[in-house]
Amino acid sequence: MNRTLHIATYNIHKGFSHFNRRMVMHELRDSLHAIHADVVFLQEVLGNHERHAERYTNWPEKPQYEFLADSVWTDFAYGKNAAYDGGHHGNAILSRFPIVKWENENISAHRFEHRGMLHCEIAIPGWDEPLHCVNVHLGLFGRGRKTQLLALRSRIEKLVPPHHPLIIAGDFNDWRIQAGEVLSGLLNLHEVFESAHGKPARSFPSLLPLFHLDRIYVRGFQVKTAQVLHGRPWSKISDHAALSATMIRL
Repeated sequence: MNRTLHIATYNIHKGFSHFNRRMVMHELRDSLHAIHADVVFLQEVLGNHERHAERYTNWPEKPQYEFLADSVWTDFAYGKNAAYDGGHHGNAILSRFPIVKWENENISAHRFEHRGMLHCEIAIPGWDEPLHCVNVHLGLFGRGRKTQLLALRSRIEKLVPPHHPLIIAGDFNDWRIQAGEVLSGLLNLHEVFESAHGKPARSFPSLLPLFHLDRIYVRGFQVKTAQVLHGRPWSKISDHAALSATMIRL
């Protein structure tokens, strides 16, 4: 049984570079493919945008998550969080293995910020239990994030058996590094960069990462490596750096 799992999480900024200067979907796809991750957690993914499709001659005909998956990740799930005239965006999970079940839960804290958490169960060959993956993009305000983290904890307690492997990853917008207070303890989760390097990763802005916004929390794994993907080409693709981790199933 293969116990090693390679994952990545990335806020792709809807397929545009800093300040929306360039459409970078093709560069983004090439860079993601080069990681060779088994499972990828993506935030700010456009499911559709009619104006961009009209404006850019090389705009992908498929939804962004399907375009990025290409032939590398055979399964994918998309959770629509925000809808507007001519388009919508949300979170997506790309997987080399079958996604057997998924659900997107609305965790918006107020009507001005549309947020969700995408929960997938993935069947990995040789594993007795499914891998639970939860992709989050939390709000910008502390009170809303606290409510969202409590909703996340409640979902895990209700739907994920304690002995099943679990990964929670995404853009936590957690400037003060408080998410661990809610997710550790009773949930028995640990953050991969804290395990590997003693502190969460600096992931924003990608040109010179200063803030610890993006995280990967796991249960049932030993962390082997954890890496921040910044510098070129990553700094030219999104305002966030991508995070990558290799883990061994316990």
